[in-house]
Order: sequence, then structure tokens, then C-alpha cells
Amino acid sequence: MTRRLAVVTGAGSGIGAAIARELAERGYEVLPTDIDAASAAATAAACGSPGHYRLDVTDAAGVGEVITELTTVHGPMSVFVSNAGVSRMRRFLDISPEELDRTLGVNLRGAFLASQAAARAMVRAGNGGCIVNVASMAGKQGKVPFLADYVASKFGVVGLTQAMAVELAGYGIRVNSVCPGYVATPMQERELAWEAELRGTTPEAVRGLYIADTPLGRVEQPEDVARAVAFLVSDDASFITGESLAVNGGAFMD
Repeated sequence: MTRRLAVVTGAGSGIGAAIARELAERGYEVLPTDIDAASAAATAAACGSPGHYRLDVTDAAGVGEVITELTTVHGPMSVFVSNAGVSRMRRFLDISPEELDRTLGVNLRGAFLASQAAARAMVRAGNGGCIVNVASMAGKQGKVPFLADYVASKFGVVGLTQAMAVELAGYGIRVNSVCPGYVATPMQERELAWEAELRGTTPEAVRGLYIADTPLGRVEQPEDVARAVAFLVSDDASFITGESLAVNGGAFMD
């Protein structure tokens, strides 16, 4: 089998860790990265990875340095998954400029910087490749309570994906995104508590709202997203680029 290297950001837990595990199970050499180096190391150990890296996607110079280092050490990458993200639930009228800057800084600017550095490395290597940006169901609809800044950031990721796909196609690089719904992750646990407080109810009641909003009748698992990413970077998706694949159990259909 031809050696294939995959790099995943925000891979210390949740969706990113699941993507790293799924790609490793499918034969990729996976390099997990995360702002928390210990979490990235734990994912690397679980995947039998050849290494891991601390990566802060908001640090423009640092992103470029890490991508250059890992490709120098491990060789050219075939797959890059931009997954790092943050959220904080507040009513629109209460979101501060600082909170807006943080959300956009990680979710949109960070995705831009990380994917740009990865694309530059792929262009230098001259072998093409696949980039997947992790967006959200909130990148396709605004009817998402208490997450206006997050919605704005993820709509941006969907648009960024399309723009990248057009410009990078000539280099043999496909770019797509996935749009998960209500995924059972540490981030969701925090959101359940925040939303419960804002609604004056309990986290379990809010979880019930998520399930009721999902036609397939369950909370999404990180592995559901990971399998969709694995499809998008596979040869089965070789003529798909610029798409934002809904992976949400029917909670939003477009």
C-alpha cells in the first residue's frame, strides 16, 4: 500500500480524535495536533501514530512552522483535516467583542491559516491531496439558539471551503467540509449546561430537544463524522470538491 500521511487539528478529543482513529484504522499514518500537547499525545498513542504536535491555529507563524516541521520529518501529507474549534453559548445581545474575536479567531481565521499552510505544503510537494474543513450544521442555517458568533464563523468555513476548492483544483487538491449536527463531545457537554441555564431547564431536557430535532432519533457520535471525513478523502469521492456534506441525522436538510 502507498504510504499516506494525514494531519488532523484539534485532535486531542471529540470529533478530531475520532477522525484520527478512523483514518489510522484505514491505513493512514496520522499526526494528531492540538493546542493541548498532552491530549494530542494521547490520541497519537491510541492511533499508533509516528508523532504528534502542539498546534495553536491562531498563531499564523506557528502554524506554518509546525506544518513545515512535520512534513520535513514525516514527508508529504496526503490529507489535512482542519477541525480545531471553540464555542460559548450566549444570547446575541450579550456576546462581547472579545468573545466574538475568539470564536472567529479559532473557527474561521484558524481554519484559514491552517488550511492555507497545509495547501502550501501540498503544492510544494506536487502530489495533490485532500483537505477537509470541519464546519457545522450551524454553517448552513442561522436557526441555532445562543450561538450567533459560532454561526457566523461556520458559515465562513463553508464559504472558505468553496473558495479553496476553486483555487486549489489546478494543483490536484480537493477541498470539502463536513457539517455535523448535535455531536456527543466534551464541547456538547459544556453547551448542554450553558443552554440549560439560558433556557431555565436541565441539561437532560436540552439533550431531549436535540434528539427530538433529529429525525434519526439519537445524538450523533464523533465516529459518524469521522466516517464521513474518511469517505471524502477516499478515492470514492475523487470527483467531489467544494461540497459541505451534512452529517446530522436529518436535523437540517438542504
